[in-house]
Amino acid sequence: MKVSDIPIIGLTGGIGSGKSTVAEAFRQHGINTVDADSASRAVVEPGMPALESIGQHFGANILQQDGCLDRAALRSIVFSDPQQKAWLESLLHPLIREWIIQQLQISTGPYVVLESPLLFETDQHQLADTVVLVDIPEELQIERASARDSNLADQIKRIIDSQMPRQEKLSRADIVFDNSQPLETVASRVADLHNQFLSLAAAKSKTKEI
Repeated sequence: MKVSDIPIIGLTGGIGSGKSTVAEAFRQHGINTVDADSASRAVVEPGMPALESIGQHFGANILQQDGCLDRAALRSIVFSDPQQKAWLESLLHPLIREWIIQQLQISTGPYVVLESPLLFETDQHQLADTVVLVDIPEELQIERASARDSNLADQIKRIIDSQMPRQEKLSRADIVFDNSQPLETVASRVADLHNQFLSLAAAKSKTKEI
């Protein structure tokens, strides 16, 4: 399935890795980003069929007083119960993928970034021409995520454990972005990647002309 005429760069990384910071650095170069987290919110907005299914399955307590999904409560359930997690993923992943594809198809520019924490865990990696993994050691992940979201370390650890092991992600990525380096180095290193992806876009455009 051809999704886009421009290269799609998959950008992934676990919780606390700094993936969003890297994505913002690409936006500073005028690059469109399609965020899978935005997709996961869009498909469960009030009035959407998926939210009704979630409410029926987990009960009314999973909804806030305004009818919106209580994402924290849902996260607490699914990351402690693999069966419930599997049920939720079977409902949401196809809807999220459809939303992502729609956004990729209307994206313009030399290339587009698909930002997704579950790029490898889902079939979203199949949409990407090149995959960049934002990587940090697990101990640093837990430290940063706990400080950022005021989550308990054991909850962060459960989220990490529920996802693909770090070593497998490292083996599957085309490019590894070491985000344990100082924050002030992110912009210059993303600039280098941007130039690399501009070359990829130029090559793809030339191939299409031939």
